[in-house]
Amino acid sequence: MARYTGPRCRLCRREGMKLFLKGEKCYTPKCPFEIPDEKKRKRRTFSPGEPPKKYRSRVTNYGVQLREKQKVKRIYGMLENQFKNLFKKAERMNGVTGENLLSLLERRLDNVIFRLGLAMSRTQARQLVTHGHFIVNSRKTDIPSFLVKKGDIIEIKESSKSINAIKAALEKEIEIPDWIKFDRKNLKAEIIDLPKRSHISYPIEEHLIVELYSK
Repeated sequence: MARYTGPRCRLCRREGMKLFLKGEKCYTPKCPFEIPDEKKRKRRTFSPGEPPKKYRSRVTNYGVQLREKQKVKRIYGMLENQFKNLFKKAERMNGVTGENLLSLLERRLDNVIFRLGLAMSRTQARQLVTHGHFIVNSRKTDIPSFLVKKGDIIEIKESSKSINAIKAALEKEIEIPDWIKFDRKNLKAEIIDLPKRSHISYPIEEHLIVELYSK
């Protein structure tokens, strides 16, 4: 399966914000977007492949829309064809296309595992899902793009509960979204509602993506 395998910190630098793609590193001073100590060298938060500029070049409307689409793709770890197909699915649904798109992105199984705090990043969550460590509605599910729905039950395989990566992620105790009910003791989750726009705190302007694909 095709996936991005290059340096992930470059992606954060290109989008000018922390995308939390490196797991543990994103929560430490090693992250390029953390304020460095005075004695340390300045972090390279400018775009990769170019020196820092005093004045930025003028960005066109198309450029703004493209950057927004690229940012969201990278947050959720998707390639262009995957993302475009999901957008087409959002277009066919009732409601606002941009909000439908974000809801579909949040419903991906790899994202749900990350949201539950069972992985340090979506990349790690994707790997754990692919390796078959999770059960959805009593069936092993190893497809990261699987879309959960209201009423779905997600569990960790009994033999996978002792995996170090999952245990380390659980120590972070992140905030679980309101649309998921999580039993931390038994490591069992239930989708009690579909994610809505208000559940997503990332600085995303989904209307720009809709405008880009509508051209």
